[in-house]
Amino acid sequence: MTDKRSAQKITEDGFLLLLIIVTTLAFGWLIGPFIGAILWSVIAAILFAPLNARLLQAMPNRRNLSAVVTLCVIVAVAVVPAMLLTAALLNQTTSIYDRIQSGEIDLSRAFLEAERHLPDMVRNWLAEFGLSDFAALQTKISQSIATSFRTLASEAFNAGQSALGFFLSLGVMLYLSFFLLRDGTALVTTIQRCLPLPVEQRHLIVARFVAVVRATIKGSVIVAILQGIIGGLVFWALGIGGALLWGVAMAIFSLFPAIGTGLIWVPVTIFLLATGDIWQGFALFLCGFFIISSVDNIVRPILVGHDARMPDYVVLIATLGGFELMGFNGFVVGPVIAALFMAVWEIFADARSGKRDAENQKLI
Repeated sequence: MTDKRSAQKITEDGFLLLLIIVTTLAFGWLIGPFIGAILWSVIAAILFAPLNARLLQAMPNRRNLSAVVTLCVIVAVAVVPAMLLTAALLNQTTSIYDRIQSGEIDLSRAFLEAERHLPDMVRNWLAEFGLSDFAALQTKISQSIATSFRTLASEAFNAGQSALGFFLSLGVMLYLSFFLLRDGTALVTTIQRCLPLPVEQRHLIVARFVAVVRATIKGSVIVAILQGIIGGLVFWALGIGGALLWGVAMAIFSLFPAIGTGLIWVPVTIFLLATGDIWQGFALFLCGFFIISSVDNIVRPILVGHDARMPDYVVLIATLGGFELMGFNGFVVGPVIAALFMAVWEIFADARSGKRDAENQKLI
């Protein structure tokens, strides 16, 4: 009888586990189209949870009102500026593309100027790498630049066509953020209860997840915004066209450790020096080396400290992998997954170490 009950119990537990896996996968497939909106609602709730907690202290038992006020702050400091920046960026991109098409921006003349100012040493160095055919090189680079702006212009048009989908995702993000702010503590408690782990490990995993998300946003996104703003202002002050576009490009590349904003300002510096704009080139080099690139080393430790810090090579691989799999959302998802991976293995190692210590104590 006992064996039958044990077999029945195993069958029931197995079926329940299978049912959980199937329904979870089905639910994940169902919410797939809004995974980006869900991700950013979770991020917004985590980042603004301290503000919501302070509002709750000022307005006890007014969870709905405090969540609404926090949501208004999210819209004011994050959503509206992002929408305005996107609109301005798309407008500048299409404007530059139109100027290239009309001949107002003459790429051929710019490359001829660059070739004329190149010293003989640089010419000989380029010849060693088979880059002495400036006409072919100029044509290839000009076509690449024109194609890039054509792609960006078409993306601007597609963005206008898919405005309905964007606002639908935005509505889902804000709607879910409200409930995460209002009921976040209860949801976290429920999730912890469902994890088949000791209480200490549950708390550690949840705490590490929250710390990693905050560190990723503060240490990567905020630094990227600062570098983009400073870089764009430097380009604007030096009279370089498309300052907003260059600033956004530097903000994006700054998300990749060991690559950074140098992928933008270094080639532009070389181009300015090659075309005879000597003082602008030197000024951009000095600003890029001592100001733009230094923001990461100065600001990141202040914002993040030593919590949730990972080696740069791990962050780089995780960011590139996340970007490849999930696009822009991967900038956050990649490092978060990497940090949680390291946290889980750290917990496992600590647990194994604790077991070995207990076994050693018994032997003694």
